[in-house]
Amino acid sequence: MTGVWIVLEQREGSIGRISWEALAAGQQLAAQLNLTANAVLIGSQTESLAAEVAARASGKVVRVEHPLLAAYTADGFSLALEQFFRADAPDYVVFPHTYQVRDYAPALAARLGQVLIGDVTGIGEGPVFTRQLLQGRLNGSYRHPGSGPCFISVQSGAFRAEPVAPDAAEVSVFTPVLDAAQIRTKPGTPFRDSAQTVDLGSASLIVSVGRGIKDAENLPLVQDLATALGAELAASRPICDNGWLPMERQVGSSGQTVSPKLYVAVGISGAIQHLVGMKGSQCVVAINKDPDAPIFEVADYGIVGDLFDVVPALTEAVKAAKQ
Repeated sequence: MTGVWIVLEQREGSIGRISWEALAAGQQLAAQLNLTANAVLIGSQTESLAAEVAARASGKVVRVEHPLLAAYTADGFSLALEQFFRADAPDYVVFPHTYQVRDYAPALAARLGQVLIGDVTGIGEGPVFTRQLLQGRLNGSYRHPGSGPCFISVQSGAFRAEPVAPDAAEVSVFTPVLDAAQIRTKPGTPFRDSAQTVDLGSASLIVSVGRGIKDAENLPLVQDLATALGAELAASRPICDNGWLPMERQVGSSGQTVSPKLYVAVGISGAIQHLVGMKGSQCVVAINKDPDAPIFEVADYGIVGDLFDVVPALTEAVKAAKQ
């Protein structure tokens, strides 16, 4: 066995945020088990991307290269990675939980006699992998009982993407044996998420507002706090359903998943569908007049009070602290 391998996804010449999060998750897993964390880039002509990855990887970086991998196909990717992992024999393989990974990774795992533990939100001692069930109402804990490689994919926003390696990693090339006849489908237009002008997933500071704001006319109160903090403004589902803020600012199971350093929840009761989207926050500050609101169960700091009194006072305090 050769440690932890993280498969990074690249599109149109760039590596997305969720792949960097997968790299962080793989590095965390490797550190826990005292293994080496290595990265894999699959495609064609990925030299420049490999150099970018090498600056953030702590082990080796391998370019799985072939002309038939220039465009994504499930057959091509699963066949190429099967050959590589049979030759390398990893302990663990970590993927970002994307639509592309969901398409080919289960088949890849099955080819190697394994299963894929998908949409992982946490990695505990053991290791034990945590997945959310029933829209976050329950957490499931999973172990890998087999002797072969363990395949997991990590949920967007569950791990913070921060470079941890001080030195550039070694880059090498693996060339799989592929034939065009093995590719049973023609490459199509890659799946795209709906266009979003706001990427809350990459925000380090978020102020989120819930139905406690009562009316759209009161939103500037919370916007002032977000502006003072230099934070992005977000919302729970009722605010976006009412059209008070655009849907791209919704946090939760049907919105974006976030993991900021600071998450300020203003007038949010803490329905499980919302908590699913912000559980990865490093520090949660909750403002709610109901002392029994579920949001306080996940908050690091709780302020029980009327948001119309608390938020302006907090905004002024932030402004004063910056002067």
